[in-house]
Amino acid sequence: MTLSELRFVVAIAKERNFGRASEKCFVSQPALSLAIKKLEQDLGVMIFERSRTDINPTPIGEKIIEQAIKALEEVNHIREIAKQGNNQLSGAFRLGLIYSVGPYLLPEIIPILRQSAPDMPLDVEENLTVQLEAQLKNGVIDAAVVALPFDVPGINTLPLYDEKYVVMVPIDHHWANRRLIEAHELIDEHVLLLNTGHCYSHQVLQACPELSRKGQVLQGNSLETIRNMVASNLGITVLPCSAATERYVNPLVKVIPFAAPVPARRIALAWRKSYARELAVSCVADAIKAIKSDSLVMIK
Repeated sequence: MTLSELRFVVAIAKERNFGRASEKCFVSQPALSLAIKKLEQDLGVMIFERSRTDINPTPIGEKIIEQAIKALEEVNHIREIAKQGNNQLSGAFRLGLIYSVGPYLLPEIIPILRQSAPDMPLDVEENLTVQLEAQLKNGVIDAAVVALPFDVPGINTLPLYDEKYVVMVPIDHHWANRRLIEAHELIDEHVLLLNTGHCYSHQVLQACPELSRKGQVLQGNSLETIRNMVASNLGITVLPCSAATERYVNPLVKVIPFAAPVPARRIALAWRKSYARELAVSCVADAIKAIKSDSLVMIK
């Protein structure tokens, strides 16, 4: 068993395609296939099930892939120690964020990290929770900012802050002068949300289950697009408070709080238990908790 073979295993697990995996590993597809076949023969088990249309890990293959990721991380850790003199705050940190957090959190934490970790630039990946989970498990990213619950074997989570949701309506909407909105009232409106798969939309639907039965509009991956659709008078929406602060609101919309109980979400930082740069994780978490914002309630 070699490190190259372990890298091949992880690449195939990520790409689910021998051709793409061989390109990522800079080897020919026949060489990659031969290496995997040799490894399976050496171990006496099948790591992957192959078909014409798909490649999936076997149950034992899942365990081997998980261990291969850990082994490669340990090797990388040795290289980092040698290269950086054990400075965990040197070198890029690969941070994943869900779409409804990234645009609003990054402008706040990057200036803080430039001060606390000037030699640790952020390599940012925005994606859906399910994709960030896969990337985290496969070692593509180092940590991810996600909404709870996020119960994944082998993954640590640190709650960071709680955030309430608010309603955004066009300036000439019949709710524009309201002080508070009851969650159940959304059922009578044309509500714009992100596409299915976004945890943000799922949490809004939990607060007002009738919306899913009504079949509200789901549009795109961007809250900024949704905001502009509201401004154009296409409908109303529900946003996390961080996306509805003064810097993001335009004169064509009005932000209205929810009445109690207010729908809210809890945001956390997630990382692999085997990840070696614990100090880097702590530095990112501290930067997030150092944000001064009335829209976020930090968890101590």
